[in-house]
Amino acid sequence: MARLSDIIEDFIKEMFDESDRNVLEIQRNELANTFKCAPSQINYVLTTRFTVDKGYYIESKRGGGGFIKIKRLDIDKDDYMRNTIWNNIGDKLSQQEAEDYISFFYERDFISEREAKLMKSVVNDKILNISQRDNIRSQILKSMLIALVD
Repeated sequence: MARLSDIIEDFIKEMFDESDRNVLEIQRNELANTFKCAPSQINYVLTTRFTVDKGYYIESKRGGGGFIKIKRLDIDKDDYMRNTIWNNIGDKLSQQEAEDYISFFYERDFISEREAKLMKSVVNDKILNISQRDNIRSQILKSMLIALVD
C-alpha cells in the first residue's frame, strides 16, 4: 500500500500532467484538507520530492492568502543526463537511489517505460547479491545512461 507522501506526490504530478503549463499554484491548507493530513505533511512532500535536482522549483508565500507555486523546470535531456552521470551519481548507489534516478528519467520522457523496467531489473539487490553491489550498481547505471545519451 502506498504511503501518504507517495499519494500526495502522485497527485501533484498528475496535476502537472493534466495542465498545459509548467507552473502550479496550490493552497497548502486546501491540499492538506483534501488528504486529511497536517500542512507539514505537504511541506515534507514538497521539500523532498519536488527539488531542483528533480527538476522543480518551489516558491512559497505565507499568510492568509498564501500559496505554493511549483515550477516544473524545462530540462535538456542530454545535458541533464550527462550532468547526472558525472556529478550526481557517485561511486556507490543504493537500489532506491538508482530507482529514483530511473523513475525521474522516465517521468521526464528521457527514457521509455521499457527502458526504465529493464534498468530497474538490472540494479535490483536480488540480482546484485554481492558485497560490492553499491559500487557495481553505480557503474552499471552510469554505463546504461551513457549508452542512452551517445
